[in-house]
Amino acid sequence: MAQELTAPPVLSTPETHILNEGLPDISPSPAEKLSDEQLNTRYEISRTINEINSRKWRRVALQFPDHMLPHSARVYQLLARGLDERKPPANQPTNSHLSTETRLSDLSIHETQPVKLTILGDTSYGSCCVDEVAAEHVDADAVVHYGRACLSPTARLPVLHIYTAMPLDHNDAVKSFREAFPDLAAKVILTADVPYAAHVQPIYNLLQAQGYENLFPASIVHDPSSAIPNRTLPQSVVEDTASLSEWNLFHISDPPTSLLLTLTSRMASIRVYNTEVNTNTDPSSALETSTRFLLRRRYALITSLTTVPIWGILINTLSVKNYLDVLSHIQRQIAAAGKKSYLFVVGKLNPAKIANFSEIGGWVVIGCWESSLIDSKEFYRPIITPFELDMVLQSDDTRLWTGEWRADFQAVLEDAARREEQARSHRLSGDDDVPESNGVGEADARSDSESESEPPEFDLRTGRYVSRSRPMQKIKPHQISAQSGLNAASSTALTRRTKGDMISVNGVASPAAEYLREKRGWHGLGSNFEVKYEEESDGARVEEGRTGIARGYAVGESARS
Repeated sequence: MAQELTAPPVLSTPETHILNEGLPDISPSPAEKLSDEQLNTRYEISRTINEINSRKWRRVALQFPDHMLPHSARVYQLLARGLDERKPPANQPTNSHLSTETRLSDLSIHETQPVKLTILGDTSYGSCCVDEVAAEHVDADAVVHYGRACLSPTARLPVLHIYTAMPLDHNDAVKSFREAFPDLAAKVILTADVPYAAHVQPIYNLLQAQGYENLFPASIVHDPSSAIPNRTLPQSVVEDTASLSEWNLFHISDPPTSLLLTLTSRMASIRVYNTEVNTNTDPSSALETSTRFLLRRRYALITSLTTVPIWGILINTLSVKNYLDVLSHIQRQIAAAGKKSYLFVVGKLNPAKIANFSEIGGWVVIGCWESSLIDSKEFYRPIITPFELDMVLQSDDTRLWTGEWRADFQAVLEDAARREEQARSHRLSGDDDVPESNGVGEADARSDSESESEPPEFDLRTGRYVSRSRPMQKIKPHQISAQSGLNAASSTALTRRTKGDMISVNGVASPAAEYLREKRGWHGLGSNFEVKYEEESDGARVEEGRTGIARGYAVGESARS
C-alpha cells in the first residue's frame, strides 16, 4: 500500500546526496599580449576617433566579444586619450580680426560636450549582432562593434564596425590555393571572414601574378540577402544569379555553418583555408560531405515537424532590421495553417529555458542569418528557421526539397510577397477556382467541409495518427460564444469546457491550456501533496488577491477606492 503524504515534501537536498565531483575548469584562456602599437593597428584606434569626431557622437558604446574583453580597458584608454587630445585648449585666445562666422564655428566646436565611452561587457543575444538593447540602457547614440560580425542591418542606432584585422601568412595561403585549384583557368571567388577580409586583395594580386585568370576578390557589403551573404558578386552573377553554380569558393578562415549550408547548393565547390596556428589538417577534405549530411538532416527535421499543432516563436534579436515584419508574417502563416503559436523573448537560448514549455511541439527562431541556425540536439524540441518553417507548413504534395537552404529572413519576406502577388494576379485573371464568400456562415460551412475531407495525418517518427494537428480549425469564435452562452459585453477570461470541446481563453482556443489539463503530469513543486477543499463539487471560492507594489498592497475593492 502506498504511503499517503501528510505534509508537503521536503525540497532541500540532504547533505549525504551532495556530489563530490569537482567543477570543470572554466577559466578563460590567457589573453594575447599586445603592445600599444599593435592595439592601435588591430582595433583601428585612429579611424575610430576620426569617425566619432566626424559624426559628432557624444555617447558611444563599445561592444566586445568575450575573447576580446581583456583588451577592452586598454582600448578604452587609448580612445579616451585620443579624443581628449583632439580638443582645443579651453583658454585658447580668440582673434578679434576673424570674421563672425569663423568665431561662431570655433565656438560650436570648442563648447561641445566630452565623449562618454561605455564598455558593453555582455551581449543580450549573440556577439555577432549589434547589441542595441544594452546600448540603449546607457543612452548611447552609437555603437562601435569589434570582432567578426553578421553585418545585419540595425533597426535604430548607427554602428561602426571594427573588424580587428588579424595577421595572415600570404605565401602559405597562396600555396594552399594552388593545391586546391591547380587549373589556372578555374573560376574562383576569393572571400574571407571579416577579421581577414583585408588580406583578400593582396592574395588576389599574388595569384594573378602567377597566371590565374578567372579570379574575383569579393569585398564586404552589408547585404545578408546577397547570393554570397555580405559579399560582392562577379558581374556575370549579378546579371544571372544561376551562373553562380559555375564558380568555386576559396574562403580564408572557418566560415559559419549557416554560410556553408547557404552556398553548398549554389556553388561548384567550397575550399577553406584554416588560419589556426600549427594545424596540419585540411578542413576542405571532409567539408563537402559533412555539409551535405547536415543539409539532409535539416530536411529530415522539417518532415518530422509537419504534424506539430503548437509552435513557439523565439525572438533572438531586437536589433536586426525588419524582425517585426517577419514576426507578423510567421504568426499569420501559422494561423493560416490552423495551428497555434506563442511568442517568447528569452535572451540567449539554452536547453533549460526551452524545456520549461513542454506543450510546444516545435520552435522557430527569429534572429540574424548566422544565429538562426541552431543545432537542437540538446534541446527538448527541435528549433528551425523561418525558411524551414515555410516548408514545414506546406502540404505533403506541394513540399519539394531542392537542396537549397537560405538563412536570411528577408528572403522569406520576399518569397511571401511574390506568392501573394501571383495569387492576386490569378484572382484578377479569373484563374482562382475558389468562389468568393459574401457571408460568414458560408465561409464557416466551407471550412468545416474542408476540415472533414482532409486526409488523416500521421507522425513520421512514431507512425501514430495525429488527431489535432490543426487545433485552431476545430473551434470557431462564434461557436465558443454560442456554447458558453456569453455575450461580448460580459465575456470572461475562461469559459466552461464541455465534453469534446477545446478549452478557450478570451474566446480563442487554447491548445496550451488543453495540454496542461490532459498531458502535463507535473504542475509545480509540491504537486504530489493532495489538498482537499471543503467544497468538493465547485472547489474553493475564488477571491481577488493583493495588487500594487511591495510597499503598499491593496486587497479587493480597497484597490479601487
